[in-house]
Amino acid sequence: RDAKGQYLFDLLCHHLNLLEKDYFGIRFVDPDKQRHWLEFTKSVVKQLRAQPPFTMCFRVKFYPTDPAALKEEITRYLVFLQIKRDLYHGRLLCKTSDAALLAAYILQAEIGDYDPGKHPEGYSSKFQFFPKHSEKLERKIAEIHKTELSGQTPATSELNFLRKAQTLETYGVDPHPCKDVSGNAAFLAFTPFGFVVLQGNKRIHFIKWNEVAKMKFEGKTFCLYVSQKEEKKIALTYFAPTPEACKHLWKCGIENQAFYKLEKSSQVRTVSSSNLFFKGSRFRYSGRVAKEVMESSAKIKREPPEIHRAGLVPSRSCPSITHGPRLSSVPRTRRRAVHISIMEGLESLRDSAHSTPVRSTSHSDTFMSHVRSSRAESSERVAVISDEMYSPADSVLPTPVAEHSLELMLLSRQINGAPCSIEEEKESEANTPTATEADEMGGEFKALCQGVGGNGGTQAAQVNKFVLSVLRLLLVTVGLLFVLLLLLIILTESDLDTAFFRDIRQTPEFEQFHYQYFCPLRRWFACKVRSVLSLLIDT
Repeated sequence: RDAKGQYLFDLLCHHLNLLEKDYFGIRFVDPDKQRHWLEFTKSVVKQLRAQPPFTMCFRVKFYPTDPAALKEEITRYLVFLQIKRDLYHGRLLCKTSDAALLAAYILQAEIGDYDPGKHPEGYSSKFQFFPKHSEKLERKIAEIHKTELSGQTPATSELNFLRKAQTLETYGVDPHPCKDVSGNAAFLAFTPFGFVVLQGNKRIHFIKWNEVAKMKFEGKTFCLYVSQKEEKKIALTYFAPTPEACKHLWKCGIENQAFYKLEKSSQVRTVSSSNLFFKGSRFRYSGRVAKEVMESSAKIKREPPEIHRAGLVPSRSCPSITHGPRLSSVPRTRRRAVHISIMEGLESLRDSAHSTPVRSTSHSDTFMSHVRSSRAESSERVAVISDEMYSPADSVLPTPVAEHSLELMLLSRQINGAPCSIEEEKESEANTPTATEADEMGGEFKALCQGVGGNGGTQAAQVNKFVLSVLRLLLVTVGLLFVLLLLLIILTESDLDTAFFRDIRQTPEFEQFHYQYFCPLRRWFACKVRSVLSLLIDT
C-alpha cells in the first residue's frame, strides 16, 4: 500500500524487458471518468480513488521525436502498437493515400507476404484499421500489400510505418476536448514539436515549444501565453469541460514542455498555476528530458530481447511479448494464476493469430451487410476516410471488447449519427477490467465528443473550492502580518542605529512596550533557557 508509482512502473518495465522506458507511462481513470497519468513520486493507492481491483493502462506518454531512431526494436514495437491504436481510434489524421499505406504496413507486419492460397479476395476487409472503412480504401490497402511490400520483415514494416506516421501533422496528438472563447469546439494537444489546436478537420494553431512562455489554469479556464519574435505576447484562452479536465490538461502541458524543451532534468522547476504563490496548484515534472533519454539510449549494449508478434493472445489490439528466462523468476503459483486469467479472457474472444482488430463474423454479419447497403443509398451519412483529412470528433470507438451487444450498440449509434458521450466512453474503459484492455500496449483513447457540462455536484465542488481559497487567503494574510510584526520588534530592539528606528524608540508607546512587555518577556525566556541548560548539565 505504500508503494510509489515509480516502483510499479519499474516493475512493469522489468517484466517487459524495456530499457528505453522514459517514453511510456501508466494511465488510469478516476470514478468521475477523468483520465490521469500515474505520478511516480506519489503513492499509488492515494492516487487511485476508486475501489480495488484497480485498472491501469500502459501507454506511450511522450512520443519520440524520431521513432525510427529508437535504439531497441522492442521500444519501436511498443510505439508501433501505440500509433496503430491511435490510427484505429481516429486520433491520427491522414489522407486516404497515407491511410492505405499505413494499413498495408500493418498487414505486412502481421500476416507477412501476400499468399493467394491463404488470402482470398477481400481479405483486407476482415481487419479494422480505422474508425470507418470504405470498399475503395480496402481495395487500395490490398493492392499496396500485394505489389509494394513483398519481402519486408515485420521489423522492417513497423519501421516504415513509424517513419510514415512521423510525417503526419497529428503524430503524437493526445486530444483534449475544449471550447474557445466563441464557444466553438476545439481539441488541444501537445506533440513532440509543440502545442496544437484542432478545429473541425484543420490544425488552426501550431506553437513551437520555445515560443510557449507560460501555461496556467483556473477552474475550467486554460490560458497559454505565447512569445513571438517581435517581442509580442499572445494569450490563447480555452475552456475545458470540467475543472479536473482543465487541471489534467495543464499538467500534461507542463510535462510535455519540460520533456521536449529542456536540455537537462536539473533545469526542471516547480510550476504554479497562478501568479499568487498562495493560490492554485503546484506541479513539477519528475522524469528525465528527451535529450538525456537519447544519450542514455545510445549507451545500451545488450542482446535484443525476443519479441513474439503473433499468436493466440488475450488482446485484439496488442500481441504478447515473451521474455525468455525472465519468466522463470515468477513463482509457479503466480504463473498458473496468470495463465488462468488469460484463458478466461480468451473465452470472450474469437480465435485469431493477429493483433489487429478483426471484424466480427457472428450474428452481426447481416447487420453489417445492411449497413453497407444503407451507406450506398444514403449519400454517405457516415463520414469515411477521403482525400480530405477527417475530424478527430468522428472517432467514437471505444477500446474493443468482446460483448457483441456493445459493438452493435456503438455501431448503430454511428450509423444514426448519434455519437456516444465522453462519460460513456470513459465508463466503458474504467468498468471493463478485461484482458483486452489490461494487455493493450497502444495509446489511450477517449471519445472526443462535445457537450460535457457540469451538474449540481460540480457546482457544489466549485463553491467549496472558492470558500477554501478565501480561507487560505485570510490565513496567509494573518501569517504575513504576524511575521512582519515580529521582524519589526526584532529590528527596533536591536542595536541597529538608523533615523527611522531612532524615532520609533523615542516614542512613549515604544518605551511603554519595551519596559512593560518586552523586558519581562526577555527575562522570563532567559530564565527558562538557563533552567533547561542547567537541567541538561546535571543529567
